[in-house]
Amino acid sequence: MRRSVQAAETRGALIEAAKRLFTTRGYLNTKITDITAEAGRSAGSFYNHFTGKQELLEALLAEVSAAGDRTADSAEHKADFTDPDAIRFHVAAYVRVYREHAATLLALHQASLVSEELAATLRHWRRAQLDDLRDHLRHVPDLPASPEATLTLLTATFDSVTQPWSDLPEDEAVEAVTRFAYRALNGRDVPAPQES
Repeated sequence: MRRSVQAAETRGALIEAAKRLFTTRGYLNTKITDITAEAGRSAGSFYNHFTGKQELLEALLAEVSAAGDRTADSAEHKADFTDPDAIRFHVAAYVRVYREHAATLLALHQASLVSEELAATLRHWRRAQLDDLRDHLRHVPDLPASPEATLTLLTATFDSVTQPWSDLPEDEAVEAVTRFAYRALNGRDVPAPQES
């Protein structure tokens, strides 16, 4: 096996092991030796790929960002939040990406409690997410609050259905948040579908 292929496999095994452990133990309770044991790799192999858990977590966050970017590049993407389908697309994408990467996002939140550097990383990442959505509000003629406050409240609503305690089925959660957000932004209910 070529060395580059083996290195990529080891890195991937470490990342997958970390995700599993962050899900079951949490970021703060997971040690590097736990990750390497779970991955079936030597403790020293970890440091060939990462300087520590923080760098591993940043690599996981890059995966979340890449998943979000793929969604934004979709042909179905619309940037006009006066269109309920645009809101529905974003809510569904948000819920899907968040649930697929829940372990990473939970780990980042836990790490930000004890590391100002990771807290800054989380704030910067969150700011980038809000900036991507800001343009989607420009079509809305009468926002319920400033764009900043509107985005904060909107993403808090998106977040509410992604939390572990939310037992709403995904399709119901997406539709409920879509209707809620559309009404909050546009001051009216989602229009009934046109009959053909």
